[in-house]
Amino acid sequence: MKRIVSLIVSALLALVLAAQDYMPTVRQALDALAQDSLVEAEDCLRRAISMQPAAKSNAILYGYLAQIRERQGRWEQALEFYSQGLVLAPSMPDLLLRRAALHLQRDNENRALADYNAVLLDNPDHKDALFFRAYIYVRQRLYKQARTDYMHLLRLEPQHEDALLGLALLNDKDRRPHEAMEQMNALISLHPTHARLYAARGGMEEQRRQFELALIDYDHAIELEPDNPDYYLSRGSLYLATKKRRQARSDFREALRLGANADEVASLLKQTQR
Repeated sequence: MKRIVSLIVSALLALVLAAQDYMPTVRQALDALAQDSLVEAEDCLRRAISMQPAAKSNAILYGYLAQIRERQGRWEQALEFYSQGLVLAPSMPDLLLRRAALHLQRDNENRALADYNAVLLDNPDHKDALFFRAYIYVRQRLYKQARTDYMHLLRLEPQHEDALLGLALLNDKDRRPHEAMEQMNALISLHPTHARLYAARGGMEEQRRQFELALIDYDHAIELEPDNPDYYLSRGSLYLATKKRRQARSDFREALRLGANADEVASLLKQTQR
């Protein structure tokens, strides 16, 4: 009997000591993260979790472990850590949003959609979740659902630039070309120095075979952001479509120099040789 009591006392003492060490270890982990010492941070996070395995606050620590894995490019392990955190805190918005973003990055739209739905179930007015759910709906050609989310978001924040741009692009896809172009023109009037808006309008004009207008917008986007490879790819593709192969090659090579995907550029360069 005395031995059993002794074991119980020892176990309780160990729990008390672990509880006392938990927060200092967490603080040590956060300090290590701030210094980009990922190995030390991971070691501290794992030790803290082992001290109190059932603590709900460990959900946050699993989130930090997932972010470390993301920075290391170890996507599957990052997803596993997010999921472990959500076991402890199933409706934690930050973990759901981060996992959804990673799912989206990995082209797993349905899983991302499930996480955004979970966020919106508890908070129907969550702006980021509304925007990205609408984005997924557009990709899945669920235009009615996408429009509902964009309009909901714009009721919450009428000048939300991403939602206004998303709605204009949606209208262009959903056979509302006049409305879409009017919205793009209005959006550029609101933000005349935002390069991506000119690039987006240029894309719409190119689809309408308004090549001169598209070129003007691509030129302006490049003037505003000369180090963005995407704009050179867009202008180069326009040059290619209009048989201006020399200018297309020049833009594709510049995009490659600025960090564009080498395989994509190689494919485009081949087309300039035909």
